[in-house]
Amino acid sequence: MSFTEKARTKAEQLAGAAKERIGDATNNEPMRGDGASQQRNARTKQNVTEAGSKIKDAFNK
Repeated sequence: MSFTEKARTKAEQLAGAAKERIGDATNNEPMRGDGASQQRNARTKQNVTEAGSKIKDAFNK
């Protein structure tokens, strides 16, 4: 996972966290759900990319 991809994924996680907190503060359930979903998607993307890198490294050895 390149630095740029890591930064984009982290930015997506932070945006989701902010959206979730705003939804909590304003009692806006759809926004809170969107924020939580955005965070989950970013974490999943990060995990899949890292797993792919590990597999790639294992085959290169």
